[in-house]
Amino acid sequence: MTKKERYEFILKYFEENNPEAKTELHYTNPFELLVAVILSAQCTDKRVNMVTPQLFKQFPDIETMAAASSDEIFTYIKSISYPNNKAKHLQAMAKMLLEQFKGIIPSEVETLQKLPGVGRKTANVISSVIYNQPSMAVDTHVFRVAARIGLTTSAKNPLQAEKQLVKYIPKSLIPKAHHWLILHGRYICIARKPKCPVCGIKQWCKYYHTTFLPEIK
Repeated sequence: MTKKERYEFILKYFEENNPEAKTELHYTNPFELLVAVILSAQCTDKRVNMVTPQLFKQFPDIETMAAASSDEIFTYIKSISYPNNKAKHLQAMAKMLLEQFKGIIPSEVETLQKLPGVGRKTANVISSVIYNQPSMAVDTHVFRVAARIGLTTSAKNPLQAEKQLVKYIPKSLIPKAHHWLILHGRYICIARKPKCPVCGIKQWCKYYHTTFLPEIK
């Protein structure tokens, strides 16, 4: 099986079985998604979704968050991982959006990364989810799953994995592919013991063939 064939089979499976894949973070507008993604770094979406309702009630828009102190924001996110840093990032991010971007969240990945608390993964999420751009966000799930099933080869970091993925995934599918791989990693291709027996893509998976069917490497 060639790499191109593996991509085609796997993408076709996901497209047929999860055509409406989307983020599990709860949000109602681009600003809320940006805040939620910043909070989700090294934290579960479930935990973030427990915190954001009260956070957004207190700070419903860019203006109110920019006017708040990081200590005030901390009060609402203290159960999140690294709450001190994230509180400072959220306040500074909102302030920069107002002062440098007129309150409009940028669509370009490079520009988004200028915002405090926004790394490449977060920037790619915003670019793809809000603006439907072909930006491939690579988090720990995507990085692990892509390597395990054979979509990436010897990628040493998320950026290398991202470049390999966008080379083979059609631009129109990249926004969804990000969610497909995340959800697959979260519920099926889990880190310690992947659920291969119930996996829908095992026949095209490099890990499955090399682990369970060594004669068909």
